[in-house]
Amino acid sequence: MNSPAVVPADHAAAAPVTVAHKFGGSSLADAGCFRRVAANLRERSEREQVIVVSAMQGVTNALLALADAAVAQTNDWQNDWAALRDRHLAAAAALTGEASETQDWLQLRFEELHGLLNALSVLGAPSREALELIQGLGEVYSARLLADHFRREGEACACLDAREVLLVAHGELGVSVDWPASSARLADWRSAHPEPRIVVTGFVARNAQGRATTLGRNGSDYSGAIFAALFDAAELHIWTDVDGVLSADPRVVPEAVPLATLSYHEACELAYFGAKVIHPQTMTPALARGLPIYIRNTFRPHLPGTRIAAESTPDGPVKGLTLCPDLALLNVEGAGMIGVPGTAQRVFAALRVAGVSVVMISQGSSEHSICCVVRAAESARAQTAVADEFAAELARGQLQSIGVVPDISVLAAVGDGMAGTPGVAARLFDSLARARVNVRAIAQGASERNISVALASKDAERALRAAHAGFWLSPQTISIGVIGPGKVGAALLEQLQEAIPRLRREANLDLRLRALANSRTMWLDPLGHAPEHWQAHLDGATEACDLARFAAHVRTEHLPHAIILDCSASDHVAAHYADWLAQGIHVITPNKHAGAGPWPRFQAIRAASAATGARFRYEATVGAGLPVIQTLRDLLDTGDSLHSVEGIFSGTLAWLFNRYDGRMPFSELVHEAHALGYTEPDPRDDLSGTDVARKLVILAREAGLPVSLEQVRVESLVPASLAGVSREDFMARLGEGDAAMQARHAQATAAGKVLRYVARLDQSGDAQVGLVELPGDHAFAHLRLTDNVVQFSTRRYASNPLVVQGPGAGPEVTAAGVFADLLRVASSLGARV
Repeated sequence: MNSPAVVPADHAAAAPVTVAHKFGGSSLADAGCFRRVAANLRERSEREQVIVVSAMQGVTNALLALADAAVAQTNDWQNDWAALRDRHLAAAAALTGEASETQDWLQLRFEELHGLLNALSVLGAPSREALELIQGLGEVYSARLLADHFRREGEACACLDAREVLLVAHGELGVSVDWPASSARLADWRSAHPEPRIVVTGFVARNAQGRATTLGRNGSDYSGAIFAALFDAAELHIWTDVDGVLSADPRVVPEAVPLATLSYHEACELAYFGAKVIHPQTMTPALARGLPIYIRNTFRPHLPGTRIAAESTPDGPVKGLTLCPDLALLNVEGAGMIGVPGTAQRVFAALRVAGVSVVMISQGSSEHSICCVVRAAESARAQTAVADEFAAELARGQLQSIGVVPDISVLAAVGDGMAGTPGVAARLFDSLARARVNVRAIAQGASERNISVALASKDAERALRAAHAGFWLSPQTISIGVIGPGKVGAALLEQLQEAIPRLRREANLDLRLRALANSRTMWLDPLGHAPEHWQAHLDGATEACDLARFAAHVRTEHLPHAIILDCSASDHVAAHYADWLAQGIHVITPNKHAGAGPWPRFQAIRAASAATGARFRYEATVGAGLPVIQTLRDLLDTGDSLHSVEGIFSGTLAWLFNRYDGRMPFSELVHEAHALGYTEPDPRDDLSGTDVARKLVILAREAGLPVSLEQVRVESLVPASLAGVSREDFMARLGEGDAAMQARHAQATAAGKVLRYVARLDQSGDAQVGLVELPGDHAFAHLRLTDNVVQFSTRRYASNPLVVQGPGAGPEVTAAGVFADLLRVASSLGARV
């Protein structure tokens, strides 16, 4: 028989160490929440649990409102007092049973509160001591409720009123703890209360004079850290209603992700600039003792939350971004400041005397100006204080101005990994520039742990989303509006539907269809959905199409980027492009009316794009899905010079003349092409040659030639007698042109040639479009069905022209060209495609 294993004495006696837990008001909203908290704690195996609790959700505000109402001598406070009492009594009944000792205790406490409120009502003025006593009562009630619930369940539990042991002092830097005295008092209390589970009132304490006081707002978290230190706990778990510290405010960035780890310094930076999960003061006791803090979700206790400790895992240069709103920019400018020692000291001394806290400081190396960010509520006081300090210099003209810019927010990028990592600031400012966000002031500490920028509050949400995506903490989000869901638009929406999940998964790109419009109605969606139900959305739309409102909706402030995809063939829509681009909305289109429209409008479009950086992409206007414009641009951008362009630019006309052999009437082929979707809704748009002429104008302008549509010599294939009739009449009478076409074909055949509809442009800008006879061995004579072909003759490609050839008609390939432009723009905005 094997001998039993021998367990060392120290291991045999080992047990889980002391762990402190702090539960916020949202975790203690009602009796059900108290039960959930108790159940979570029972499932843990710590040797000793120190449980610091806040007031029930909303109770602290309710107590302060009671005090204010009593001082104002209104009668409303009596009813509000009764409602607050009944809420606690109901919770006690649910947790400890009807007619329990807990209910009796609460009834007595609320009668004491009633007497205190009556005294305030008589006095008509509150004392600070009375207010601090009242606002801390919620924690006292919560602690008793939770402790008595544990006792009712048969578990040993002590309830510690923090005012019995915790001594604090209030100073300029906040609340400081008298650690020796508090430790001694706790040791005395603990000798009489040895229970392994202790429920402690958060937020409350006593001062050196023995009067009840509080630790200020967010004081319950601070209490958690204080008692974790006093009990020498191994860990502090702060339980709230989020899954941990998030990479950004989820109300602004829904894609924000929980952070697995943070250093104390990272957490302090994020907390200072507005992250609501933890207060910087909470970290003070933890920093001194190396105490790890865990931010956990009471309602999802299986999640690990965020661990805050001395060091964090290097997940990237930036861990999180946060916004601090409701600020103002105070700017002191003057040539008299240059090289004068003590100027900055005088500015900040004046602010200190005025009781103004400075959020951020920035000064140029020229010393011509000092600017600092202050709370908006303190900005007027700050301006007056600094103006008074420099009154003499202002009078003498040594300082030019002391001004305040309102409606400022500060965006902060935080991460220990920023230190020593090149390009972090560049990526931040590149992301903001792409989102068209102007930066008013910049600050970065020598630790390189934080880059802060001041910007207009109206741009703040867009800036946060853009920066969050720029550091790949969330997908690059683009707001999209589609105009013209005809054949091309419908094909594009189907392609988007298929690709959106893959792009989000593989390219970190979040395309949101937020608006859809035809010539009559439009559908606007505040969130942005996948396009699988686009037809139903548009069919159910009742709002008349308003392109100005459409664009304003697409360019929402809370999303960083906006793109309008115009799949119409409308000149009216194209007339809006310059305005959209001026607003920073990217425009992508197969609509040729902009690129080949009036020359002044085209210039305005280019100017607006250049001024704002918004992209105008129109590859699909010439070759559908073929890279015709991009090829021409590559040639010219690399220093080549264009001699001529020749090509078959119409997939419709290519198909018709590839098929036409004289045996079938030409009109029958046109009907067949129309049925296959190769032609425009009105085939005259193809047969007139105007569509080909527009494509030639677009290429000419891309080559730097100021060609207008009126300058192109165009041969129309539409019989003159049918040019002005309705589309229905045209389709019915199409055969009237068959004889003339038959004669042209016979003439070409007799000469051993074929008919092709060709566009030609030379380097002088001479442009012509028409039906020509080509030798049977010509490159244009052997195209496949709807193929387009473009032949570039350049200085480099003189003897052997560069040819681009492929399918140039059909909704799918045109939509693919638009989609490709969309991805190019997304890539330029930082998406990984």
